Amino acid sequence: MCGGHRAGRCTEAYVTSESAGVGVIDLDGLSLAKTFDISKDRPRGLGLNKDGTRFYVANKATADLSEIDTSTGKVTRRVKIGKNPEFVRVFGGYVYVTYEPGESGGPPKPGEPKKDDDDANSPPAEIAIVDLKTMKVTHSVKSGHETEGMEFSSDGKLMLVTNEGDDTVSVYRVVSGKPVRTVKLPKGSRPREIKESPDGRQYVVTLENTNKFVVLDAVSMKITQTVDTKTGPYGISFDPSGQHLIVAAARDKTLQVFDGKTYAHTKDIAVGQRCWHFSFTPDGSKILFACGRSNAVYVLDASTYQEVKQIGDLPLAWGVVTYPPSAGSIVGR
Repeated sequence: MCGGHRAGRCTEAYVTSESAGVGVIDLDGLSLAKTFDISKDRPRGLGLNKDGTRFYVANKATADLSEIDTSTGKVTRRVKIGKNPEFVRVFGGYVYVTYEPGESGGPPKPGEPKKDDDDANSPPAEIAIVDLKTMKVTHSVKSGHETEGMEFSSDGKLMLVTNEGDDTVSVYRVVSGKPVRTVKLPKGSRPREIKESPDGRQYVVTLENTNKFVVLDAVSMKITQTVDTKTGPYGISFDPSGQHLIVAAARDKTLQVFDGKTYAHTKDIAVGQRCWHFSFTPDGSKILFACGRSNAVYVLDASTYQEVKQIGDLPLAWGVVTYPPSAGSIVGR
């Protein structure tokens, strides 16, 4: 097994699995080195600190954020967040966590009408801002309904989030959470993920229900381009070189490749089921796809996009990040 990144002898990937915990993949051998069994918490979103000694996991079952030692898998600290914590980003000494205080919790009982996730009268989602030093929530920011993706501007001043339930992108000042503007996207489009372009001039946003992604001008926040995708686009990221844009068309079980500047479609590659999130390896040579319904991580060559192998024993895999950090659908550029 790998000697550990602290000794500088290997690189690792961390994969959240809602029913197994957190899998640690040795990227030198492309194998599952170990699993930290925190499955009772039902972990989903995750992020790493700068030196890779701690990772932070949003837990659905316990409605909190846990800090975990990457060498031992032991939970060192916890902080209560709220119902349905999901997306996690570590940025500038803070952890940003989306959650839904208005979620009613579970399916309707027999005889009750189906619940409407997009009820405009229900409380909006929020983003908890957690200080890494104290592991305490400094404050929460009210967002739109069903906040999904999150991105930070390259100058570090703005936080942008996608709101699936009301088809918007909300823009805030970093740390203070002061609202800057709300950008309306096509009705019923259900925006999922957002990523800044390598030159900082644009943002790309996947629209799950209309099978497209849109390109927003970073200054005006107006749509400058709309690009067709296959069914259910979810995770999105530019590759480390910025030459290509990768889109996970989750419902179509397809990885799609687009030109990183013109957004012209270039290639489709079959992957597994419910592949929401992905990450490039630190050397940029491979792509790791967390495919939840295939209970595995698919490993693809980042040049040819051909499958290298599948790493199993990761049931309901949700997300994946690496150390050292690399480009991917969860982390920034």
